[in-house]
Amino acid sequence: MSTSTDSVMTDIQYISDADFIRSGVPKTVKSDFTSYFKQEQLWTLRSFPNGTRNCYKINSITMGSKYLIRLQFAYGNYDGLNSFPQFDVFLGVNRWDTVIGMRSDGYRYIEMIHRASQEYVNICLVNIDLGTPFISTIDFRPLKNDTYLAPSHGSLFTYHHVNLGLPSANYTYRYKDDLYDRFWTTFTRLEWVTLNSTIRADDGFSQNDYELPEDVMSTAITPANASDPLVINWAAPSDQIGDEYYIYMHFMEVDELNKNQTREFNIYVDGKSFYENLAPPYLSTKTLAVVSNAISFSFYKTPRSTLPPIINAIEVYGLIQFHQSDTFQPDVDAITRIQSVYSLTRDEWQGDPCGPEGYTWQWDGLNCTRHLNESPRITALNLSGSGLTGTIDLSFSNLTMLEKLDLSNNKLNGRVPDFLSQLPKLQILNLAGNNLSGSLPSILVQKSNKGFLLLNVDQNPYLCESGGECKVEKKKKKKTKPFLVAEAIGISAVAVLAAVAAAAVVWTLLKRRKSKGDKKTPRREIKQDDDVSLNKFKNKIYSYSDILKFTNNLGQILGKGGFGTVYMGYIHDTPVAVKMLSPSSIQGYQQFQAEVKLLMRVHHRNLTSLVGYCNEGTNKALIYEYMANGNLHQHLSAGTKFLSWKDRLCIAVDAAQGLEYLHNGCKPPIIHRDVKASNILLTENLHAKLSDFGLSKIIPTDGGSHVSTVVAGTAGYLDPNYYQTSRLTEKSDVYSFGVVLLELITSQAAIRMSEDDEKAHLSHWVDSMVGRGDIHGIVDSRLGGDFDCSSAWKVVETAMACVSQSSNERPIMIEVLIELKNALAMELSRTKYGGGVNKNNDGDSYSSLELLSVNVENESIPQVR
Repeated sequence: MSTSTDSVMTDIQYISDADFIRSGVPKTVKSDFTSYFKQEQLWTLRSFPNGTRNCYKINSITMGSKYLIRLQFAYGNYDGLNSFPQFDVFLGVNRWDTVIGMRSDGYRYIEMIHRASQEYVNICLVNIDLGTPFISTIDFRPLKNDTYLAPSHGSLFTYHHVNLGLPSANYTYRYKDDLYDRFWTTFTRLEWVTLNSTIRADDGFSQNDYELPEDVMSTAITPANASDPLVINWAAPSDQIGDEYYIYMHFMEVDELNKNQTREFNIYVDGKSFYENLAPPYLSTKTLAVVSNAISFSFYKTPRSTLPPIINAIEVYGLIQFHQSDTFQPDVDAITRIQSVYSLTRDEWQGDPCGPEGYTWQWDGLNCTRHLNESPRITALNLSGSGLTGTIDLSFSNLTMLEKLDLSNNKLNGRVPDFLSQLPKLQILNLAGNNLSGSLPSILVQKSNKGFLLLNVDQNPYLCESGGECKVEKKKKKKTKPFLVAEAIGISAVAVLAAVAAAAVVWTLLKRRKSKGDKKTPRREIKQDDDVSLNKFKNKIYSYSDILKFTNNLGQILGKGGFGTVYMGYIHDTPVAVKMLSPSSIQGYQQFQAEVKLLMRVHHRNLTSLVGYCNEGTNKALIYEYMANGNLHQHLSAGTKFLSWKDRLCIAVDAAQGLEYLHNGCKPPIIHRDVKASNILLTENLHAKLSDFGLSKIIPTDGGSHVSTVVAGTAGYLDPNYYQTSRLTEKSDVYSFGVVLLELITSQAAIRMSEDDEKAHLSHWVDSMVGRGDIHGIVDSRLGGDFDCSSAWKVVETAMACVSQSSNERPIMIEVLIELKNALAMELSRTKYGGGVNKNNDGDSYSSLELLSVNVENESIPQVR
């Protein structure tokens, strides 16, 4: 099947479908049918004798763009049965059409105009027990978005592209004649006569957005009797009676009229007046669109007209309403990554994971739930005995509605990750029969002991309960180079504290999210970390009138930037931030598109969520979840909310997790390219999220480690290597993040005034202070020394490693994240956040889990560098 070879007639380059589907069997039509199918791409096909549903996944689709999608089926008796099969075709989870062969040569095509809601499209062939499904070609033709308008919940199914007035009934226009490769057929009646004109290159033929071919518009029909009306009608098939038709009529005057000649007429649709006094322009296309329940038109010349009415071409479409929702996109992204990470090659894992409602097509091992009109969610995943190897991948953490997870009887190794304890709905977790090692996360053990979680970890010989003695798997000792060098007195303290780091960090992050969770939220009060209320609005396209409604006519400004102005808004009482693109914004539209594309497929708790967007003419807007505490830069400069050392470390960990996800949790990896304090937003509880992805770039998947691009970013945060070579790597983000860490430590700007009243980079000043060994001179003096010195030194060392001039000397983000979590654990131990009751900045108490009691008698202070 082709999506094969050059077409002799069209010169369209078709490619093999091998990269778009994993199932099916290639076949060839019988040789005596090649004379019927003059285009070579119709000589091959793919047959699907196995499975009920087989799906193509067409990637590299531009979300929000409009496409003409055509499927061709050239049977050619390839199976020797001499019987064209009957089967269904689905677009995603919605039924498109039933393919039934009617012609003697065994050919059929179906076509629609569709606006893509994702960056891919699933086209599925479904066996309905009436023969083996097959397909010959899939065509995607991009269209202009302002043409062929349809309701947001549907697409347009093609009935006719008719070239009126073409003398020969055996000729079909398509590409190259038609830029969009529409199939233009002929239609004629005895009561019509044809008009045609040869249009020369210098005649000045003018097309509109529909881009109809010159040869199609150079012919027309008119009534045989000039005094009669021109009547066009088609009788709808019995199964289409009552359907709604979307009809596009194209007009052009083909003759240059004399001064005493006039062609003007009125148009009636299904007996009702539709358009008056139409005078088709000479050599220029005019298109009229109408929605009607009947294909019946009458054209009457006006009293002042000396010539009868004409029409050159007509297109008829039906509306396909897509009422079913695809699976919640973050769930799709997560399960697709799991499939990739563990090389799961199950043929039934095709198309939408949950499948359409009313069918049993969900992926094997998955259970899904549906609530009203919301997208289906994955609630159970059984991968027992699936040959999984390696560690438990972070992608499982994104299946936030999981109630049951079975990973038993595989070859998984490494530790049981903390994120499994953070899945809010998880009730059953089966990890038995693997090679997992180390201590179980304490929160998992507690949930199991309290009966909140049914936990099975049998037959993992190197796994033990939190705090218990674990068997050690015998391995050869290997010398490793430490991430950063520390003095012996510092190492002893870190070694003890590292034992509680993971548990303490998990506990702290959980407490931050729950610290005010029991308080009732009054109407329109800003909700804290309200992911649940926002999820139902994600990935939606809104109109400009919706934007005005949300924002009370753009009444409250939150801020302004190079992109445009940000306004306060509410969607069903949930606060949102609406960023309107300024028409004068330099490269604003490219950044708008880039951000929509990225945030529609990338989701993480430490990345700002895109609730939706507006792309209506010049009115373009991005709608985000509202972040009550603004951005980090505001708090470090002159913010009203003072940040404690613990607050700063939690913010650093949050931001590092978001950046690490972009680098390692996305495939291919994503470089943010504009990490800075003002692009780290804060919720009411100071939960941090990365924002502003308009400059983000994807690392190529061809084995390359960098991408060459025009330098972009913000002065002070810009990687000097990237600036000099234009070679962008993940280490460029690491440099920028290192600058943010220095700002968190010092509360000073990235570019500061030196003692000589000259501009200098913050890293140079910190480097000089490190040389003196004065940690209190480096850390923000407003903290009054209220911080753990070992913790502060660790963050300083980490930041300075990040801003190394040589990118090879910089750590990767996972190493940065580990060091920051260790630093946070030290600070939590100092303030006894791991035991007892403490206060946050708002005076709310934290009730601890008393994980461990650790006494550190000596503060470690690194010696002078």
